Amino acid sequence: MNTEMNVEVSKRIDRVRRNTLGDLLTRTRERVPNKIAIAYNEMRLTYSELDDLVNQTAHVFIADGMKKGDMIAVISKNSLDFVIVNFALARIGAVMIPLNYMLTSQDVKYVINHAGVCGFLSAVEFAPVLDTAAGSRAIRFRYLMDYPIDKSVPDELKSWKSLAVERKDQSTEFIDADIDDESLAHVLYTSGTESRPKGVMLTHKSIVSEYVSCIVSGEMTENDVCIHALPLYHSAQLHCFLGPSIYLGSSGIILESAKPDVILETVEKEKITQLFCPPTVWISLLRHPDFNKRDLSSLEKCYYGAAIMPMEVLKELSVRLPQARFFNFYGQTEVAPLATVLKPEDQMRKLGSAGKPSLNVQTKIVDENDVEVPRGVIGEIVHRTPHAMKGYLFDPEKTEEAFRNGWFHSGDLGVMDEEGYITIVDRKKDMIKTGGINVSSREVEEVIYQLDGVSEVAVISIPDPYWIEAVMAIIVPKKGANLTKGDVLNFCKNHLSKFKVPKYIEFADELPKNPSGKLLKRTLREMYKELG
Repeated sequence: MNTEMNVEVSKRIDRVRRNTLGDLLTRTRERVPNKIAIAYNEMRLTYSELDDLVNQTAHVFIADGMKKGDMIAVISKNSLDFVIVNFALARIGAVMIPLNYMLTSQDVKYVINHAGVCGFLSAVEFAPVLDTAAGSRAIRFRYLMDYPIDKSVPDELKSWKSLAVERKDQSTEFIDADIDDESLAHVLYTSGTESRPKGVMLTHKSIVSEYVSCIVSGEMTENDVCIHALPLYHSAQLHCFLGPSIYLGSSGIILESAKPDVILETVEKEKITQLFCPPTVWISLLRHPDFNKRDLSSLEKCYYGAAIMPMEVLKELSVRLPQARFFNFYGQTEVAPLATVLKPEDQMRKLGSAGKPSLNVQTKIVDENDVEVPRGVIGEIVHRTPHAMKGYLFDPEKTEEAFRNGWFHSGDLGVMDEEGYITIVDRKKDMIKTGGINVSSREVEEVIYQLDGVSEVAVISIPDPYWIEAVMAIIVPKKGANLTKGDVLNFCKNHLSKFKVPKYIEFADELPKNPSGKLLKRTLREMYKELG
């Protein structure tokens, strides 16, 4: 009897102490019920209205038979429903698998089969891709997101239901599912640059502890007005900015995509105080003719990450947005994704640095034997943090390798200075070994960015019969610039050691990027591999 009672009491205590993704929104609602939570197109929702929609959506899922642990694929551009289903799935304990909407049906098929997906949530334009990818697999749930409530579902999608219609008359009562902090919340698939994509398992604890680090180390407050323009399927926008914003009770503007003109217009119109962009998008903002036409004086906190920011670009941003304070967020999906932060006061003094470990992170630099190296010596960056994933889904070998010796291994090469600041040297895979000597692609890029007329540059390796790997630079010139290969070559010879000077130089109108603005060097290596 006492044992049974103790079990029951223990359950009650666990419920009181619970801190899941679904709980965050409820708490914020109770603090600031009438504050604007999300704006999307012409719609503005208070925290009460957002939470009601989340509860109604959760009731739809439960009534349809969805349960804790069900793997649910979500594919959509940024939208209101993306935010709603993120919290609704978390609230009932189902696992959200956000998918890159640019994936082919074959790529989607791999994820569906690998994860054991049993449900789809999709914008109407991507529903056929999911149907094709599913093939004969049994999919129990199919819902169309952001589909007009007064519009009938097309005949070719007759197996799909409109989420708006289904939740219209549902209860707004909170659903209290049997989940805890260590329950699985999201599986985020890596891009699979070197092998098949890996499913990063993030628990509620991983995500919430990462939100705390973002808020404290990123100096976020409930008074922020944020733009969420980068894809929400990517952990940077989803977990570094959208989630912390809702946790705090600040206001966010959802943009479908990161179009420079729309971002600049929104900053002016909505008096945006907080903006995150990867370096490529910051560059496109700087080069857009509206940059000088719009009033951007409301910007207080600007964040960059997902790729290394060229130092010359950062200097230009600091001059053209003098009132803004810049933060560099560095990390990996596997740490949800924040690891280190370079704060505003250090931007110029520590140009090019990724900063120091964020609030809930411990970081060191190790050699190939996992022994910590002295300050100033290059090695692999490793972390200990509650942000860390629980492992790779159904991949114990890669999980074991990533967590060897009790640290998470990032795969990034870096160096820590005497003050504890980390500088990323390169991804292991982006290091170029030419003639038996290692060359950092980033170092060469930083030099070329100093050349007048350069808008963007990517440095890669291509196969070479003599050097094995040759250094190659692909450059996007600024409009009106008259750069020649000779100009670039002479500049590099004057500023780089001989073995680091590019053997090949090409000009391009643009560089390939994914929807989150990340430069696709693997695509460039494939495009130019025959040059060597």
